[in-house]
Amino acid sequence: MPADDIDTGHPHSARIYDYIIGGKDHYPADREAADAMVREWPALPVHMRANRDFMNRAVRYLAAEAGMRQFLDIGTGIPTSPNIHEIAQSVAPASRVVYVDNDPLVLDLSQGLMSGTPEGRTAYIEADMREPASILDAPAFRETLDLGRPVALAVIAIVHFMLDEHDAVGIVRRLLEPLPAGSYLAMSIGTAEFAPDEVGRVAREYAARGMPMRLRTRGEAEEFFTGLDLVEPGIVQVHRWRPDGTGTEVIRDEDIAMYGAVARKPS
Repeated sequence: MPADDIDTGHPHSARIYDYIIGGKDHYPADREAADAMVREWPALPVHMRANRDFMNRAVRYLAAEAGMRQFLDIGTGIPTSPNIHEIAQSVAPASRVVYVDNDPLVLDLSQGLMSGTPEGRTAYIEADMREPASILDAPAFRETLDLGRPVALAVIAIVHFMLDEHDAVGIVRRLLEPLPAGSYLAMSIGTAEFAPDEVGRVAREYAARGMPMRLRTRGEAEEFFTGLDLVEPGIVQVHRWRPDGTGTEVIRDEDIAMYGAVARKPS
């Protein structure tokens, strides 16, 4: 049964995403919204799977090649294996991960994010990204992550739900501020530049259900990485960021509405 504080009568972005990528934690309102969006843009499932695959590749790169052993994941969403701790701990079992979300359903299901290796550690913080202090001041943040060592900050598929008045760039910088040199930022950022009509219609469906979106140009995406050293290939559509050849799906640029990048905080 859903927790008392979970609003099942209105769609939620995390549950829409879960439904479209084949998850099981959603309700009729989420399915209705998702089906309406897919009718407007049939490539939406391809786009969402590509974003998830980008996150997986970025985390594997950070753990296996960049040597990251600590991760802070903002806007975790409904647990979907492999989760960040599963990828990171498959490379380095002692990896530590802090998950952050403000959806009561994610909290309800967060036990799925706690099943890490004995050597590693995972924690969950219920907090809103728009209030960075609620994350940075949380006991679980300080108890799990050692700020004397680099941390990989993951902000995946969330800032398109942050409007101009929320100052998404400023919030990301605030989250990066206490992280030491050598830390990394991995982001995916919604855009309408490759399929403006179709993505615009999807955005209107979200807005009609109380979830307005702020889609960004490439130039606006670059602002998140000011002062950081971008990892090759820089800011690209998510399916073009270090593809590993494991996907069987044929993906066209016009099927993807997300930029992705990974960057290092310099000394």
